[in-house]
Amino acid sequence: MTKGILITKADGEQEAFDAAKLEMSLERAGASATARARIAARILRELRPGITTEEIYRHAFEMLRKEESPPVAARYSVKRAVFDLGPSGFPFEQFLAEVLRAHGWIVRTGVALTGRCAPHEVDVLAEKQGKRIGIEAKFHNDAAGKTDIKDALYVYARYQDLKNAPEASSRVDEGWLVTNTRFTRNAIRYAQCSNLTLIGWDYPRSQNLFSLIEEARVHPLTCLTTLTPGEKHRLLENRVVLCKTVAASHVLHEYGVKPSRVPEVLDEARRLCGV
Repeated sequence: MTKGILITKADGEQEAFDAAKLEMSLERAGASATARARIAARILRELRPGITTEEIYRHAFEMLRKEESPPVAARYSVKRAVFDLGPSGFPFEQFLAEVLRAHGWIVRTGVALTGRCAPHEVDVLAEKQGKRIGIEAKFHNDAAGKTDIKDALYVYARYQDLKNAPEASSRVDEGWLVTNTRFTRNAIRYAQCSNLTLIGWDYPRSQNLFSLIEEARVHPLTCLTTLTPGEKHRLLENRVVLCKTVAASHVLHEYGVKPSRVPEVLDEARRLCGV
């Protein structure tokens, strides 16, 4: 009997286990009906009060790796793969820029602008259809991290300053706060009141970070199950952040992937990214 069993989320909060949510995440990753049924059956057998969402994810991921083709496990691991872009926030900024480019924005990162009252370095500056957006990218290394109201207050203030910049080249039309996790309720309340755009992993319900990644099929290279942690680290150090970039064999050779393993990495990358 699973009804009412509480599981523990990454931030320590508890919620009732929802089998439909597990099924949906597996289906979204492309798992077959047979694999979904087998995974759900195993999770239900192991379910106990207080089991963590991380344990559930890890067990499901390992079964996907064994029973499905590599791209299915890779798609299921997108959220964790974004965490693996750390520990610094710089690769996340680069990845976010690539996601926006895939949606038609002209993007620059690390841009120095001068507001009415102070200079600012903007993580991501994006332009499309005459609109100019300054974006603060707030990266967290684990799912327990939440972006709070102080970040929303800071971003709102700095982009108000840039909206009123004396030089047109430094002006922005809007400021956005983007994170790879979630926002606190106070941050959301303040943003709704002040008309500040927030984009989190699953906030808002549409056009959140996960949906932007999936719609454009712009996956981080850290999704790839056929690369070792060391290989991923070397690629990230050289500003290679996308799965589709890895799909070029010369990139793998250039950064030390053994020739004998290149075909399997290329196969996974091309099937995941659709290139």
